[in-house]
Amino acid sequence: MERGSTALYERPRYYDHAYRAHRKDIAFYQELARAHRGEVLELGAGTGRITLALARSGTHVVGVDRSTDMLARAAEHVARLPAAARARVELRRGDMRSLRLGRKFALVIAPFNLFMHLYSRRDVERTLASIRAHLSPRGRFALDVLMPDLGALNRNPERVYRCRAVFDPSDGTRHAYGESYAYDAARQVQTVQMMFQRVDRPEIDRTTPLSLRCYFPEELLALLHYNDFVVEDRFGSFSREPFTGDSEHQILIAKLRSKT
Repeated sequence: MERGSTALYERPRYYDHAYRAHRKDIAFYQELARAHRGEVLELGAGTGRITLALARSGTHVVGVDRSTDMLARAAEHVARLPAAARARVELRRGDMRSLRLGRKFALVIAPFNLFMHLYSRRDVERTLASIRAHLSPRGRFALDVLMPDLGALNRNPERVYRCRAVFDPSDGTRHAYGESYAYDAARQVQTVQMMFQRVDRPEIDRTTPLSLRCYFPEELLALLHYNDFVVEDRFGSFSREPFTGDSEHQILIAKLRSKT
């Protein structure tokens, strides 16, 4: 699972290209940031997809990631921002399970399925402790994870699902592309093996694992509840549609439980 938590992020130029169309969450987090009128701490900032959008819309944001490769790519993007927006971004390397910046934030966000890289209850508890340490008393914490897809979890692990060819800007090559899926039901972790084969030189191939922990709805609510968070809102889409059993996403906004 350790390899499945890091391999995709070793090729940040490909990551940017592969997820360039994923934009529905950006307006959601921008709106949250405007509503809470303070500095935002973004966990799992990656190459800065959401970080940059927040800065452009006037929000001061501290983007944290544990991958030096992803942060280096984010820094390249930040350098191309207008000066005013560039001044609103701070990039920091850190692990969300042990992060301590000594600062409080009006909003802490964990976007784009970040919590699905927390594979154990201990990982979740440590991360939520980090968030509590950084959240102002009246602040809010927001996250999104995918809704478990039972059909996908039951896919035959021996089958390779062929997809469209992909382009990798890291080396300017095109690849035949396929995926296989294996689900560890005891750990609730699905590992996707992403298979790349050079179109011009088929003997050159690579496989990139991506391991994602599945969170079922009541389980996620319980984890937040027993770690001193109160869930205020839960949505099934980034347009704030009500959460149902057919939702693709679980999007939660929570506050700290009052000690009084």
